[in-house]
Amino acid sequence: MQVAAPPRPSLRPLFALPVIVSALGFFVDVYDMLIFSIVRVPSLQSLGLSEAEVSRAGTFILNCQQAGLVLGGILWGVLGDRRGRMSVLFASILTYSLTNIACGFINDVNTYAFLRFLAGIGLSGEIGVAMVLVAEILPKEIRGYGSAVVAGIGYFGAGAAYLTQEWFDWRTAFFVGGGMGLLLLLLRVSVFESGLFSRMKAEHKHVSRGNFWQFFRSWPSTIKYLRCVTVGMPTWFIVGILATFANELGQAMGIAEGVKPGRCVMMIYVGLAGGDLLSGPLSQWLQSRIKTITGLLIFSALLSGVYLFGGIDTAEGIYTICGLAGFCTGYIAMYLTMVAELYGTNLRATATTSVPSVVRGTLIPMTLLFQFLKPSVGALIAAGILGVVVYGLAFWSLSRLEETFGKDLDFVDE
Repeated sequence: MQVAAPPRPSLRPLFALPVIVSALGFFVDVYDMLIFSIVRVPSLQSLGLSEAEVSRAGTFILNCQQAGLVLGGILWGVLGDRRGRMSVLFASILTYSLTNIACGFINDVNTYAFLRFLAGIGLSGEIGVAMVLVAEILPKEIRGYGSAVVAGIGYFGAGAAYLTQEWFDWRTAFFVGGGMGLLLLLLRVSVFESGLFSRMKAEHKHVSRGNFWQFFRSWPSTIKYLRCVTVGMPTWFIVGILATFANELGQAMGIAEGVKPGRCVMMIYVGLAGGDLLSGPLSQWLQSRIKTITGLLIFSALLSGVYLFGGIDTAEGIYTICGLAGFCTGYIAMYLTMVAELYGTNLRATATTSVPSVVRGTLIPMTLLFQFLKPSVGALIAAGILGVVVYGLAFWSLSRLEETFGKDLDFVDE
């Protein structure tokens, strides 16, 4: 007797309002997070800084933003598990929207750095909690498609940020980002709370919710959390080193025409959008998060090597490699879905929001090491050393994480 094939799961839940609004929220989040990297040079030059001062001040301001992302990721993640997913989304969007508008009025480096720190705090709440919300409301059979939709739409925020600064001055680019965030708040009003969170809150009153220190209660839990962090580090190596400092790396390669870091960032994020659109369906086909991320990481590492040591001699060559490297690093939505699947409902928002924020924070030691090594070994070798460390940690951690494809999310971590 022939066994009937199981019915194919419906894709209609992918078009539910929470999924669409989360995708638009990620779009605004990416725009506002990257706008400084894109307008870094022209904005600092307009403040009267020299080329050397632009590099130093740009690193300082970027690190302030990344520090805010780390702090905010922990803050919003804890609140997301204690007070609910939706309250965090409202508060974080309001914070980064108002702060980005304020960035359009700055006239000195210290104020700029402080506002990017506050913006980082606000920005860290959007993507992690949105991914948790989408993961918890979608059937497990199509969860990978949901993450692909959110990221595929969201990463085009980088292209919007680049085009905005091409058409308008850098101050207007900040105003546009803040305005889009405020408009997003109006859409969020119609989105409902996660059913899993509401049920966990009612049925597991004795369970600790949003306890960040629970990740470090034992050595195995600490290693698990750190492995989640290191798997995401290659993305910020690509964006924060190879793209943000592309002008310096281009000079080290002997490229005569100036390489635009903003265009590199835009190309990487357009690539990320395509990669994330692929990684969701690919993980459904392979029925594995680990295999999908591993395959993309291998090509990402190879392309990073081509960028630095492949003999590229034109700015267009750099832009092309950035787009391809972005595509092969487009596993972030899948990676955040995996993090959400690794932790129970009482810690899920804390993990999924804090992990990518800590990943962003790792850019601080990356940029400091890059600046430290650059005078002695040159920009290309300094970036190459960083790449070996970052990709080595990512592959090692990924090989030791649990496969989570198809995992039921209705559980708590005691």
